[in-house]
Amino acid sequence: MHLGRTTLSKFLIQQLNTRSDGGKLAALLVDVAAAIKAIAAMTARGALGASLGVTAARNASGEEQKPLDVESNTALLRYCEWGGLVAGMASEEMEEPYAVPEQYQRGPFLLIFDPLDGSSNIDLNVSVGTIFSVLEHPGEAAPTTADFLQPGVKQVAAGYAIYGPATMLVLTVGQGTHGFTLDREIGNFILTHPNLQIPADTSEFAINTSNERFWEPPVQRYVEECKAGKTGIRGRDFNMRWIASMVAEVHRILVRGGVFMYPRDTKTPGVHGRLRLMYEANPIGWIIEQAGGMASTGRGRILEVQPDKLHQKIAAIIGSKNEIERIERYHHEFDSGTDQPYTSPLFSERGLYRPEARR
Repeated sequence: MHLGRTTLSKFLIQQLNTRSDGGKLAALLVDVAAAIKAIAAMTARGALGASLGVTAARNASGEEQKPLDVESNTALLRYCEWGGLVAGMASEEMEEPYAVPEQYQRGPFLLIFDPLDGSSNIDLNVSVGTIFSVLEHPGEAAPTTADFLQPGVKQVAAGYAIYGPATMLVLTVGQGTHGFTLDREIGNFILTHPNLQIPADTSEFAINTSNERFWEPPVQRYVEECKAGKTGIRGRDFNMRWIASMVAEVHRILVRGGVFMYPRDTKTPGVHGRLRLMYEANPIGWIIEQAGGMASTGRGRILEVQPDKLHQKIAAIIGSKNEIERIERYHHEFDSGTDQPYTSPLFSERGLYRPEARR
């Protein structure tokens, strides 16, 4: 492929030529890309588009909806419902799956998306994005909620768009992770970042430290070691980042490595994480894996988790392979009682996680 000359359509034809339904999958991804162009135009308008502030509604997760959340959701539905390529769609912004209107033919795929990730940052002009995942529809009838509840390993395509100084689309169909930049002059996504690879080692991590008191001990241990820098057991300094926009965090990791953590915590009893498995963790997890990284709950591979709810939440620790393996090891050592509780002040006799407090 000639860098800078390969359009998204040409790329998809080449990548999907061995699939019997490759033409239809490529056509669906082109429709998603068209919706992304429309969303990019909306976000670029900022305050000029009268889409800032909040609506009176809340989404399926109980979060305040921004006008752009609603408009972005509508764009994806309208661009993808009519082409005979999807049997149904599910969105973070809707309680139930969206049935393709009767006047349109149903297709072989299910489309899942977070139409505007990081929308709490819209008023601040911070980068936001769109995340999507494509699954095969397991039957011929109109899909039910159960049809969407497939583990991440069943995805046939996943991607995200980031609306920054340039609009980029990052995509995988199971043959690596590739980045495309929107050329606004010709209206096409052009391949600019082929075969993205995440370095196995990193000295950068992203986590919301305001939740530190609620983290599990393995995460406390890891972050304390990173913060100790050269004076600690890691023997080198780490940089901490936090944007509060998952696509922006993930994009940075894809470009230069790093670790993004939204771990399980005790802030809300009975909730095993903060990110949506279907709309965020699964598609981002596959993108990261296809770029040589890892995507874990801390206790196992995200893509192997069997969903039981459409809006299920999960812990997510993703990024550079060697760091994720270390964090998984810390979880295993804690769960098995073989960790060393005195390596950090947090685990001292007076610390938050002193041995008797764990019983």
